[in-house]
Amino acid sequence: MTAPASRPLRWLTAGLLFAAAGLSIALPFVSATLLTIGIGGVAIAAGVAQLIRLTGSGSLSDRLFRGFSALLYIATGVWILLNPVGSEVSLTLFVGLLVAFEGVMELAAAAASAVPARGLVLVDGLITTLLGGMLVAQWPSDSLWALGTLFGVALALSAVNLLTAPAAAAASPS
Repeated sequence: MTAPASRPLRWLTAGLLFAAAGLSIALPFVSATLLTIGIGGVAIAAGVAQLIRLTGSGSLSDRLFRGFSALLYIATGVWILLNPVGSEVSLTLFVGLLVAFEGVMELAAAAASAVPARGLVLVDGLITTLLGGMLVAQWPSDSLWALGTLFGVALALSAVNLLTAPAAAAASPS
């Protein structure tokens, strides 16, 4: 990741990310619910995009599958918007499984490669697998705060990454 070359813009962006992270961690239920609602909106938009693709050329079977896919996206998005807390519980289980799987893949990558940062990849894999396992093990009781807290931590790490990443090089004339 390269950061903006402008130092004030970097600090402003990092400050906003830290503020959003603090709010997300302080109000995890609110941030998790807003994330879930956002996912519902994205699902509806994806369904509408699939419907728009129906106007293109293609065989009848292509259009039927696209139409079915569009209806599934839209129905899922509407269900999420009508039931955000229940959707949040399901989403937490999905995220836990996804994070655990990512950790296992990091462990496999560490075992299969001989890169200089192999130890860091191994530590990342162990921590990621542990966090995913903890989410799944505590599901559904931690569902209403876990996503918001994880989102806040991710925002804070993005801010740190922004401040420590090298600045983008100025465009040189050709």
